Amino acid sequence: MLETQLQLNEKGRGKFFVEENGEQLGEMEVAITDEKLIAYHTEVLPKGEGKGLAKKLLSAMVEYARSHHLKVVALCPYVFAQFKRHEELYGDIWEKSIK
Repeated sequence: MLETQLQLNEKGRGKFFVEENGEQLGEMEVAITDEKLIAYHTEVLPKGEGKGLAKKLLSAMVEYARSHHLKVVALCPYVFAQFKRHEELYGDIWEKSIK
C-alpha cells in the first residue's frame, strides 16, 4: 500500500515522501515557514515510475498548503509546470512572485 508522509526538521525543512511496503519510492523536498511552503525538487525512483507518485506527492503538498493557509513558491520544475498548466486548480495557493 502506498503511503504519503511529511517529515520536517526543527527548521521547517524536509520532504513529502511516498512509501510502499516500507521502501521510499519518491520525495518532494520542501521548506515551510509561517506563510510559505517552498517546493524545491521532486524525484521518483525508476521502480516507482508510472504509478502516479509525483502527482500523489503534489496532491499531499497542495492539501497541506491549503489546510495551513500557506502560499507555495514553486522552485521545483515539476511543481511549477503543474501550477502553470493547471492554474485554475492551484492559483489560490501559488505565490507567483517571490517577495
